[in-house]
Order: sequence, then structure tokens, then C-alpha cells
Amino acid sequence: MTKLEGKVALVSGSGRGIGRAVALKLASEGARVVINDMDKEPAQETIEEIRSLGGEATACIGSVTEADFGDRFVKTALDTYNGLDIIVNNAGYTWDSVIQKMSDEQFQAMLDVHLMAPFRILRAAAEPIRIFAKNEAQKGEEVFRKVVNISSLAGLGGNAGQVSYSSAKAALSGMTKTLSKEWGRYKVNVNCVAFGLIKTRLTQPLTGEGANIDVEGRKIAVGVQPAFIDAMEKQMIPLGRGGTPEEAANGVYLFCTPESNYISGQVIAVSGGASL
Repeated sequence: MTKLEGKVALVSGSGRGIGRAVALKLASEGARVVINDMDKEPAQETIEEIRSLGGEATACIGSVTEADFGDRFVKTALDTYNGLDIIVNNAGYTWDSVIQKMSDEQFQAMLDVHLMAPFRILRAAAEPIRIFAKNEAQKGEEVFRKVVNISSLAGLGGNAGQVSYSSAKAALSGMTKTLSKEWGRYKVNVNCVAFGLIKTRLTQPLTGEGANIDVEGRKIAVGVQPAFIDAMEKQMIPLGRGGTPEEAANGVYLFCTPESNYISGQVIAVSGGASL
């Protein structure tokens, strides 16, 4: 039997990149996964890949910043699979600038996607989790559930040009530690994974005019200066290279396994040994 057999997992931002790798990893271990992306096509591609491998998955399309998204996300899991065992708050992007050039909109956007969205998802999950835990306790069962919030080294040590992103990710650590105390009585392990340089479309080397992503009608520049990537890999990352989405997903998976049942309220860096 696989380690997550019968579990139901929510993974936000799982149509692409790290989120997709997390969804595939959890599904490979038996979890039934609710896939989320702003766009239908990448979400469907992830679902089809999971199904082709014999797994189960369904979609909840939309931006995690929508006011009702948390409720819809949780409802999808309950209506489709009648369960809720794992929540991975992964969705997000970067919108960088030094503070003197950063607008209120830019700062708020990072708070909305990296902090308010996880808050709403977890708030929506609170009552179903409480009911599941109460019923299990009455039967004398001890069932552990998992929350994994996704942060960054920027949230641990700051990063020039990312005051909004760093602030939101730092606050997510506080949310993690607080919720681990509130939900311990429900047997929920709440932990946080802080990524270093992981090679995705958001961290691709900048070339020419650079690359953009479309976020709710906004064109957001993404990518990293090649010189910074080179310095990271040669000087700052002890393992000597950036990580793959699959390696990032493995770090998340560790907090979803039964082996983590007595670990809660922790923030762990998945960074090849790098620290900012």
C-alpha cells in the first residue's frame, strides 16, 4: 500500500511548476488530488497525467485571490471525495521592485496571493476538519492531517528587491506556527517549506527583453539575472546547483507522510543548503 492511500489533498497552483510536481508526487503515493490553476488547460493537463498513472484528480479552476475561492476549493474536495487530509498552499508569483518604486497595488498583490489566500483556504477547512477530528476521536481513532505552507528563503532572511514578497512569506511562517497550536487538538500537523532557487518559469534566466506572465490582466515580469543564478549556484548553494520542481515536491511530501506525525509548527528550507 502507498503511504497516502485514501487521502484527499488540495494543492493550489498545481497546473504548473512546483505545484504540478507536488500534485503528481502525492498522487503517486495514493492521494486523490484537487488540482487548481487560474487557467483550465494546465490544470487539465496535470489531471490527465495523474489519471494516466492510475491516480484520481479533479479540478477547481480560478485565482486563489478570489474572495470565495477558499470555500470553493474545500467544497470541491468534500463534494468529490468526501474527505480532506492534506492542504498545500503553493500558488503564487513574484512582482519585484525596490521599495521606492513599489506601488501600493504591487505590495498588496503579494499579500493577497501569498498570505490572504492561504488564510481563506485554511479558514474554510477549519470546520470540516473539526468535525472529522471529533468523529474520529469518538471512535478512539487518531488520524493525522497535514498542512504545508510554501514560503521562501526570502521570507526567512529577506531579499533585496522583494520587500512585498518577503513580507508576505515571513508572515506565512507566523501563520504556520500559530495554526499548529490551534489545530494540534485536531491532530493536524502544520508546517512550512521555504524554497531556495528552484528552476521554474518564475526563475528562468532573463534574456533579451525578459519574460512575462499574465496574472488577472496584469503583465508581470519574471525571471532572474543570469549572473545572480550563476553566483547562487557557484557561491551560495553548497550543493552547487538550483533544485528541480521534483526535488522541491519531495520536500513538501516529507511533511505529508506518516513519518511527520509528530512534527508540527516547523519551517524547513529546501534550498540545497543555501541561506540568505
